[in-house]
Amino acid sequence: MKGEGIAGAAVIAEEKAQIVEKQSLLSDISELVKLRLTLFNLMTTLAGFYLGNPSGVNWPLLLHTLCGTALVAGSASALNQFIERDLDGRMRRTATRPLPAGRRKPGEVLVWSLLAGIAGIAWLALFVNSLTAIIAALTLLSYVLVYTPMKTWSTLNTLVGAVPGALPPVIGFVAAREEVGPQAYALFAILFFWQIPHFLAIAWLYRDDYRNAGFKMITGDDPKGDKTSRHALLTAAALLPIGLLPTVFGIAGKAYFWGALVIGAGFCWAAWRFASRRDTASARALFWSSILYLPLILGLMAYDAVK
Repeated sequence: MKGEGIAGAAVIAEEKAQIVEKQSLLSDISELVKLRLTLFNLMTTLAGFYLGNPSGVNWPLLLHTLCGTALVAGSASALNQFIERDLDGRMRRTATRPLPAGRRKPGEVLVWSLLAGIAGIAWLALFVNSLTAIIAALTLLSYVLVYTPMKTWSTLNTLVGAVPGALPPVIGFVAAREEVGPQAYALFAILFFWQIPHFLAIAWLYRDDYRNAGFKMITGDDPKGDKTSRHALLTAAALLPIGLLPTVFGIAGKAYFWGALVIGAGFCWAAWRFASRRDTASARALFWSSILYLPLILGLMAYDAVK
């Protein structure tokens, strides 16, 4: 009986170890694909798809679009971490990621992330349309081969990185319309200009981490935050009229126009507050304002979409 009890305890211990390993694997995959960022990309892709054809959503086509985009977005994030694994190890906020912490091997991450990217592009080409697949491929390549290495040698990386970051709604729009029109350009412009103050707020909050790791950020030689806050304010101000373009291009109606004006003004106020104070509290407020801005603007756009 005693031997059976020991054997039973060993089985239970082994099962617990397997559960812990599965949880660890799922947690690491979530970190590697930057799950929150991937979900954000899917949200903007969904918005672009709906605005591309608001009168009637093709649900199977939407599902294929989101699946392919998710694979490409996850691949881009994982490849970014593969390339930056040594630099991530120097920063407190990223040192515990799967690669710098040594929980996952670089080779396996490279292989699976490449396969995911190829599968995502192929999925879009086979089940959506070729133009969508091309834009997704450009998103992946520009993020991994241009933006990622540029972070170590030029402060312009924020502007360059905003390009692939602004393409997911275009992917969704083109998936629904099979063409790139002025509406898609408007969506791209909103996402592009929104990202600048969003990332500048992050760069200011973690400026010491970025500097210690060797990333070239505008905050690196801006101890008082003059340049950082000025750029954030200018781009937030530019976003205010750009956010009205969906009404101009016939995507959304008058309710969106006035709502976007109010939301954009609130975002500008947060950027002005950061430019005036240049402290951690105002930078964090700008960051959270940017987090609120996009779902509000996209939700209002979808609500008042011209059908």
